[in-house]
Amino acid sequence: MEYVIEMNGIRKEFPGIVANDNITLQVKQGEIHALLGENGAGKSTLMNVLFGLYQPEKGEIKVKGEPVKITDPNVANRLGIGMVHQHFMLVHNFTVTENIILGSEPTVAGKINIKDAAKKVEELSKRYGLAVDPYAKIEDISVGMQQRVEILKTLYRGAEILIFDEPTAVLTPQEIKELIQIMGKLVAEGKSIILITHKLKEIMAVCDRCTVIRKGKGIGTVNVAETNPDELAALMVGREVHFKVDKKDAEPQEVVLEIKDLVVTDARNIPSVNGLDLDVKAGEILGIAGVDGNGQSELIEGITGLRKIKSGSIKINGKETSHLSTRKITETGIGHIPEDRHKHGLVLDYTVGENIVLQTYYQKPYSNSGILNDNKIYEKAKALIAEYDVRTPSEYTPARALSGGNQQKAIIAREVDRSPSLLIAAQPTRGLDVGAIEFIHSKLIEERDKGRAVLLISFELDEIMNLSDRIAVIYEGKIVDVVDPKETTEQELGLLMAGGKREREGVS
Repeated sequence: MEYVIEMNGIRKEFPGIVANDNITLQVKQGEIHALLGENGAGKSTLMNVLFGLYQPEKGEIKVKGEPVKITDPNVANRLGIGMVHQHFMLVHNFTVTENIILGSEPTVAGKINIKDAAKKVEELSKRYGLAVDPYAKIEDISVGMQQRVEILKTLYRGAEILIFDEPTAVLTPQEIKELIQIMGKLVAEGKSIILITHKLKEIMAVCDRCTVIRKGKGIGTVNVAETNPDELAALMVGREVHFKVDKKDAEPQEVVLEIKDLVVTDARNIPSVNGLDLDVKAGEILGIAGVDGNGQSELIEGITGLRKIKSGSIKINGKETSHLSTRKITETGIGHIPEDRHKHGLVLDYTVGENIVLQTYYQKPYSNSGILNDNKIYEKAKALIAEYDVRTPSEYTPARALSGGNQQKAIIAREVDRSPSLLIAAQPTRGLDVGAIEFIHSKLIEERDKGRAVLLISFELDEIMNLSDRIAVIYEGKIVDVVDPKETTEQELGLLMAGGKREREGVS
């Protein structure tokens, strides 16, 4: 049978690591083919080889049955291969159209014809249901919209084979639904899609076949209709995975975080958090459920000192912290797993070791009178890398060289290891595979059982339902209800998140 893409016996090495070890991938015309594997299994590396960003040490690539040598992304584009990267490759102060045509600008008498390009972008966006304003600036549109721009960029260049690298890692549930519909349209048009993911639900929902990679080796290809999530999870991590979180009932104690009448404004000076009241007790996980954009980000930034509050009170262990600096707030006993790991979680050009001591580098034993003790820093990093299974060639590797999931594990290692009295976990498992999610969930419960307060913010409703001891629903910057996860349903939470009210006994 002829495949649109064949990668046979691909081997790719980096210093100290074999990322792809003799992997074979065969993609049929008009299918959505999943590439499944743990964080750092070699999925993105394999696709970067196909897209011409890396050159393999060994192996052969065929496109539509013809052997090809893909020396760079321009060759890939000419062969009809386009890639939507996990971390978008967009220029933020350019418009949608400028980003889409970048590198293949249509010119008339040496001048770029933006009007014609914008018209073509509009036609493409209508054809594939990718509604986006061609004249909007990238910095002014949502992450979901930015992803549409990336997809349009590949279609503009005539891509027939589209690679999506973890496309839902940064999307809200609504945006994920829309993306799934878009993929369906693309395949109906005769395009083929390779979907890099570790979300089993999505594979079951949209994919035809699935190739599994584990620790750089190909494990095999299965028909999705003939498998199930448990089987896929076991293939991916090499053991049985437990999706249900085992935990004993919480034993909440004193209030650690107390918020009263909090108002925090967004970049346009409009209140995003608008008179919010909340408390989190020691020994409990309080989950915040809400549709993205209802004040979650501003709430976290207000608590952690990353954004100045307008009014109201934030107390940690009874001490007012709302006007303290971020470092002073951290020192009162806060750990923060940020929702944007690149913006607030890591210094990408620093080593993994340096990132692991970012919150404590100025304290003993890592620093003595302002002089850093590298031995102690890297000793600590080595121990945490092993404990949290951060897949990295070494503790001296720059953080930007790690896969997204391993960057996340490094942040979680740093924040949880300090065992702060309040741990704020914002989208803690975003971009993580099922094995890593299981581990992180157990760590959060461990902190709770040590008598710590955990504030969990997540768009994954099953994560909120699974982990939380109480669930606070946020809508338009206010907590509209606090519910017991044992006594609610996803439907009821969905209703509250949309601004509705739950029906109580005897009350309609």
